[in-house]
Amino acid sequence: MYFTDRGIEELDDRRGAEEVTLGWLAERLRDFVDEHPESEATIDRLASWLARLDDEAEAEQAEAEQAEAEQAEASDEPGFDVTYDGE
Repeated sequence: MYFTDRGIEELDDRRGAEEVTLGWLAERLRDFVDEHPESEATIDRLASWLARLDDEAEAEQAEAEQAEAEQAEASDEPGFDVTYDGE
């Protein structure tokens, strides 16, 4: 465990069974930034990362589907059978 994981572990231990909305989390992050403005950039990066998690998964899925489609298309292309009869 990293030194910085202690807070994460405490959060998990104390409140891990709770269910919250992302709206509630956004408000808590705003409160934190109000109290610790020097952390604004880090909190903003965390919030953006959380907001875009599905975008990354969807992008990876789209790339995989595109690669499959290209492979299928390549296998469907007519091949060129070139034979040389010596003349």
